[in-house]
Amino acid sequence: MQNLFRIGFWLALAFAVVMAVLPHPPQLPGAPGDKVQHILAFATLAVLAALGYPRVPKLKIGLGLVLVGAGIEVVQMVPMLHRDAQVSDLVADSLAILLVLALVRLAFGMRRRAG
Repeated sequence: MQNLFRIGFWLALAFAVVMAVLPHPPQLPGAPGDKVQHILAFATLAVLAALGYPRVPKLKIGLGLVLVGAGIEVVQMVPMLHRDAQVSDLVADSLAILLVLALVRLAFGMRRRAG
């Protein structure tokens, strides 16, 4: 099962990065706002990483994902991409990562105590 989560993580990461650097990304169903897209993308990545790599410390996963978010914002500064880099996007990414990893850690802790 871990392998499925790992594959899902890497596919989701590739999708998120490609969508973030396309000059004119396609509109997503329901047309969610930019911050909602950031939150959904990084919450999904955090869940998949935590489930796919349960032995990796959550802090390490979180820092790695924040670096990915920061890298995306740096790439979006390239003028020919016609994208806007925003610190608020990185904040949204980071908060989603923090919340999801805290919930995953809580759930893992409850499962250990129950079993």
